[in-house]
Amino acid sequence: MAHVLPHWTWPDRVGKVTPVHVYTSGDEAELFLNGRSLGRKKRGPREYRLRWDEVVYEPGELKVVAYKAGREWATGLERTAGAAAAVALEADRRDLRADGQDLAFVTVSIRDEADGLVPRAGERVHFRLEGPGEIIGVDNGDPTRLESFQAKDCRVFNGLCLVIVRTLNGRSGSIILRAEADGLRRAEVTLRTQ
Repeated sequence: MAHVLPHWTWPDRVGKVTPVHVYTSGDEAELFLNGRSLGRKKRGPREYRLRWDEVVYEPGELKVVAYKAGREWATGLERTAGAAAAVALEADRRDLRADGQDLAFVTVSIRDEADGLVPRAGERVHFRLEGPGEIIGVDNGDPTRLESFQAKDCRVFNGLCLVIVRTLNGRSGSIILRAEADGLRRAEVTLRTQ
């Protein structure tokens, strides 16, 4: 495992120091910014992350290559996102029981033209549902959010929000969830209930 933080979309930080943290199950890691090595670091005893505290932000690609016992172990990558272009939907599963209790958790994300997450997006996404199901909750993970969880729309937080769909008891068929936001390509996902 190799995970690099933070995301790499900071248009207001060009030329400013932006510390980078890497979480890895490897012994050491090398960090690259736009193909240039920013150095290789080894984890010490009881360390859970590696830090590069003097990285100067520039748009592009931030990549980490982790090593274990001297051999390449894992990689992590963050790219600067382009402008928001589309809404995307991803259900945790597509087949549900028509028992009035089964749930599907649908992740909503704002994507750029290259299908990368736009981590600073804040668009309001509107939802419509057709078929034997109902939207029982929406949320975006923002701890300061004061809107109803039972709304039919939700502002994304850091490019993401969640819709929870519940089946209707004894009614089978296709449930179609549609999502749209102003100026972006809309998305839909089909769930099956039986």
